[in-house]
Parts: sequence; C-alpha cells; structure tokens
Amino acid sequence: MFRQIINAYKTSFSGLSRETWLLSSVILLNRCGYMAVPFMGLYVTQSLHRPESDAGIIISLFGVGAILGATAGGKLTDMFGFRPVQIFSSLIGGALFLVFSQVSHFSTLCVLAVLISFFYDAFRPANFTAIAAYAAPGKETRSYSLNRLATNIGFSFGITMGGIIASFNYKLLFIVDGVVSIAVGIAIFLLLPAVKGFRKAVKEKLIGITVRKPWEDALFVKFILLTTIFATCFFLMFRVVPVFFKQEWHINEATIGLILGVNGAIIALLEMVMISKLENKRSPQFYIITGVLITGLSFAVLMIPKFLPIVVALLSIVCFTFGEMFSMPFINTFVIKRSNEFNRGMYAAGYMISWSIAQVVAPIAGFYLAEKFGYNVLFICMTVMLMLCAYGYSALNYKEEIPR
Repeated sequence: MFRQIINAYKTSFSGLSRETWLLSSVILLNRCGYMAVPFMGLYVTQSLHRPESDAGIIISLFGVGAILGATAGGKLTDMFGFRPVQIFSSLIGGALFLVFSQVSHFSTLCVLAVLISFFYDAFRPANFTAIAAYAAPGKETRSYSLNRLATNIGFSFGITMGGIIASFNYKLLFIVDGVVSIAVGIAIFLLLPAVKGFRKAVKEKLIGITVRKPWEDALFVKFILLTTIFATCFFLMFRVVPVFFKQEWHINEATIGLILGVNGAIIALLEMVMISKLENKRSPQFYIITGVLITGLSFAVLMIPKFLPIVVALLSIVCFTFGEMFSMPFINTFVIKRSNEFNRGMYAAGYMISWSIAQVVAPIAGFYLAEKFGYNVLFICMTVMLMLCAYGYSALNYKEEIPR
C-alpha cells in the first residue's frame, strides 16, 4: 500500500514547473511557522492566567484581522501584484509576532492579534494568484493540490513542534513564528521571480465583458452560509478543544501538539490517493454531506466519559480528519466550478471570508458555552449543528444554472 501511495504521488505531481515547487516549499515553511495560534488559548489561560473568555476574545480578534486581511489582500494584489504583497505581508507579520512575544498587556495583545492576522491573511489571496501565475499550462489544478499538500505537511510539523516548544516556553512560540515568517518573505524575494504581463493579460480579456458577482449567485450564497457553519465547528477543534484537553483531561502541551499534528499527517499521506479513488464515483454533494456528518461524530466522541483520554482524543482527531478529507476537497471543487476565469478571485475571496468569519465566531461562542454551561453542552451543540448543516447541504439544488 505504501508503494502505491508513493507511485500515486509521483504520477500526480510530475511535470509541474520549478516555480510551483518553489512556491509550495515556501508555503510549507509558512505553515510550519504559524504554530502559535492553535496554542493561543492555552497561552492566554495557562501562561497569562486569564479566563477562557479572554482567550476567546484574542483568538476571535485573529479572525477579525483575517477578514480584513483577506479583503485587503485581494485589492492590494490587484494594485501592486502578488509578489510584493507576499513579501511585505510576511516581513511585517513576522516582525509583529516578535513584538507579540514581548507584550503581556491585554489590550495591546488584542491590537497585535488583529494586525498579525491582517498581514498573515493578506498573504493568502496573493498566494492564490501566484499559484495560477507560476503553474505550467494545463496543470493549474495539480499545482493547487501540491500547494494544499505542502500546507498540511507544514501544519502537521508546525503544530507538533509548537506543542513541544510550548511545553518549555510559550513566548518562544511567537519568536519562532516571527523568525520563520521573516524567512518566508526573504525566500520569496530571492527565489520566486516576478511574472511579467500577467495582470495586463487578464485586464485585456475583461474588455467588454460583464462579470457576475458572487453575491448575485443565490446558490453560492446559500452554500457559503452553510460552509460558514461548518467552518465555525472546524475551528473549534483547533481553538477550544486543546484547552479542553489540557484543563479537563490533563494532557500536556507536547502531547496535545502531537495529537493535533495527526490531522495534517493523515491528510498529507492519504488525501490525494483517497480523492483520486473517490472522484467521479459519486456526486460532490454526497461526499460533502458524508464529511460533515463524520466531523459531527468527532465532537460526539469527546463526550465519552473520561477513559484513556489520549486514545479518545486521537479517535476524535482521526474522525475529524476523515470528515475534513471527505468534505473540503469537494467544497473547494464547488467554489471553483461555480466560478469562471473572470470572477474566480471574487468567489475565492467570498469563500475565504466565510472561514475568517467562522474564525471570529468560533472561539467567542465556544469558550462562552464551555465556561457557562460546560464542555459537554458545547460538544452537543456542535454535533447537532453539523447534522443540521449536512441536511442543509442535501437540500440545495446543485443543478441550478451557473451565472455568468
């Protein structure tokens, strides 16, 4: 089986451009460096000794900055190009992480949380554009797949190392993040060339064409609303559940990092092979619904009475990961197929903003419910919400005409 996986990856990623590989390497480094945010709740509650509600505020402010950054990043990319936006967002974001490591005043931390996530998420639309620009003709989809693989490998390694670092010193997490982010900016400047004429060619194609906006697409709007609910539950696993593991099940930080890192490791190892086997066998709608229901099961598992907590935590993460692998690729496929070459950026921005909104709502609501009513009530709510979300996805008319 392992040899089949290796052969599948060789076939999937052969023939990609040098720049695509370099860009994916940079993304891998970028994701390795963003290790502090999953431990932000633990940092605020364990190191700064503040209540869970304060942790929810800071984590949610990361979401506010993400919304602003994703919106501004697309506009800045159109104005200045994807290369300078990636470089400056990495350098400034890294410098702010270094400042964050030296601050303990709560209000200042709140401001820095918004600024850091602003520059981090301004990187994303620019990076999305860069992948298309550097991709070899006819190989854009596989270039995005390589980028997603690099993202998950980086996440898996980063969150594992983050847990180990946090077990020694929380502040060191932010220092490492800052240094890595600055290194990403330098790597892009030195290794990735500018693409000449890319924006000009797109503008020429748009002459005389009316481009439909995503908010004018009723099916897409309904789909994004459901995806926002799904994303809210998704973020709870990486923002609130680590605090539950620590406070209720007394799992140490290093072990929490290893448990959460299983998510990225499984995705990096199996997702491409699994999707190649599933694709075109059933409708994307079927896989999305299946994935959302499995994700709901991952929260239900956490309500098992405390018994071998590390084993139960791993079982929950494994269920969550398979739910993600079933749903996320086909959610992405819907967004891509619902758009065209002239409005794909706007559709992608709408999709990214839905995740940013979820990043704001999830920690505030999650920590509030956990603090006022207990974690079991929170997990019941998440399970029910995901079941209703799956029903919502099933009720959509996916054959509705695609607007142009």
